[in-house]
Amino acid sequence: MSTGELLSIEPLELKFPFELKKQISSSLQLLNKTENHVVFKVKTTNPKKYCVRPNTGIVLPRSTCDIIVTMQAQKEAPPGMHCKDKFLLQSAVAPAGSSLKDISADTFHKDSGHVVEECKLKVVYVSPPQPPSPVPEGSEEGSSPKGSSTDMGNSSGPDLASVTKALAKSQENSPETKALISKLTEEKNNSIRRNIKLRQELMDLLKQDGKNNRGVSFIFVSIVGLIGIIVGYFIKKT
Repeated sequence: MSTGELLSIEPLELKFPFELKKQISSSLQLLNKTENHVVFKVKTTNPKKYCVRPNTGIVLPRSTCDIIVTMQAQKEAPPGMHCKDKFLLQSAVAPAGSSLKDISADTFHKDSGHVVEECKLKVVYVSPPQPPSPVPEGSEEGSSPKGSSTDMGNSSGPDLASVTKALAKSQENSPETKALISKLTEEKNNSIRRNIKLRQELMDLLKQDGKNNRGVSFIFVSIVGLIGIIVGYFIKKT
């Protein structure tokens, strides 16, 4: 920052993120540190290359003014990205109530008895900002692809559940388990068939005995019924 008596200028270097075949702009800010009107003018060693808006103006007391400097699109980069262009900003006190029409070229001539402050500005080319490089999927910057110990601790719960589920499934599909299930199913089916057969025999006996053998039939029916209850109990238990 320039700390002249009239204006403060920020920055003292015009930085352009250089790119071929593209217009690039840089900005300046002027601060009037006085109670007077201050007039300024911007000059450059290469006027065909740069456009300055505004290149002349008046800064009101304790006020600021922004200047935009635009570099025309360049077809080739200078050697080593070094630029020799320079700017000169001149400032002087203007009468109160002055306008740009009242400002003449003599205002910035020291030989005319005016107090003129001058500030030289450099031009610097900088590399344009690069886009962030893509982060490989499954990894983060500053960490290994396998993850930290904290990540492993957080994922141990789901992994353990998956392993337990897979182990139980593998046990269900083991030959021993399948054989046991098959045996129990077969025994259950046999018990159901025996129960049905006994009930069928009971119905046949009831038809054959008639009324004369009702006492014997009742005992036989009771025994068969008891057997059916026992068989049913074992079926439910299995």
